[in-house]
Amino acid sequence: MMEILHTEKAPAVGPYSQAVEANGFVFVSGQLGLIPDTGAMAHSLAAQTVQALENVISVLKTANLGLKDVVKTTCLLANMEDFSLFNEIYAQYFGDHKPARSCFAVAHLPKDALVEIEAIAVR
Repeated sequence: MMEILHTEKAPAVGPYSQAVEANGFVFVSGQLGLIPDTGAMAHSLAAQTVQALENVISVLKTANLGLKDVVKTTCLLANMEDFSLFNEIYAQYFGDHKPARSCFAVAHLPKDALVEIEAIAVR
């Protein structure tokens, strides 16, 4: 059985679900650094990283889960030169919990974002 998850506390940008739960797994769609209240993009890489992670957290909360339940993330950067700063902020959020992760640079992200983060969590 599949359940579609949605919250007003994270942006909904396109024709897809913010997250889908199936068989105890929650698949969170890629989250940009968009501020849910305004729809505006946070201005810097640091601010976008924080906002994208906060958006992931908001979506996970709809399933009564948190970052501690994340088993895998995929992180997309517009510029790999931002990896160190991104990694520093990411590490602050996840602490000692270290899910599996892929992180790579892409040619272009939606809405000219600098970062996008998707996650898979498990109950």
